[in-house]
Amino acid sequence: MISVLVVEDMQVVRAGLVALLDGEFGIEAAGQATDAVEALRLAERLRPDVALLDIDLPGMDGLALARELPRRVPDCRTVMLTALDRPGHVRRALDAGASGYLLKSVSPRVLAEAVRTAVAGGRVIEPPELAEELGSPSPLTPAEAEVLRMAAGGADARAIAAELFFSVGTVRNRLSAAVGKLHARTLVDAVRIAERHGWI
Repeated sequence: MISVLVVEDMQVVRAGLVALLDGEFGIEAAGQATDAVEALRLAERLRPDVALLDIDLPGMDGLALARELPRRVPDCRTVMLTALDRPGHVRRALDAGASGYLLKSVSPRVLAEAVRTAVAGGRVIEPPELAEELGSPSPLTPAEAEVLRMAAGGADARAIAAELFFSVGTVRNRLSAAVGKLHARTLVDAVRIAERHGWI
């Protein structure tokens, strides 16, 4: 029996997922959590085979949780189930070690198969167009992608520097390098290009 931990902050959605999984042959919803703290506590106690994670969680988001869960429960696979359909989120989820990335619009059959595939060591991205949109490897270094991602979220150079414990000059240099590597005219253009290709 494949045991699944459902991590979703919306009660109606969470209850629907639990009912759906419990209705699938060979799968059971072993537990449910509304946030990352509760999810980590339950995962360490229940040792699930798969954690089904929303990205948009209160506190620690689902991407950070996807990185942390295998450290606490090494055999637990993670599958993201979200409404966020940007290639950048898919790439970040895969970089975090997720075995799957599904939109909440997928069918129950696809969701169940994704859980089985994750346990078998495979990877699923649905719809397939999301995988196609990931595009070519990023020309950005991880540090450049990080500051560009924060800039995309509305942070200015001072705020980014304070968050990452860098000098403002270092942040500006990395943003400038990112703009140059992406052949963009402005920082706004660089963010648009990077998001479209799933590089941030």
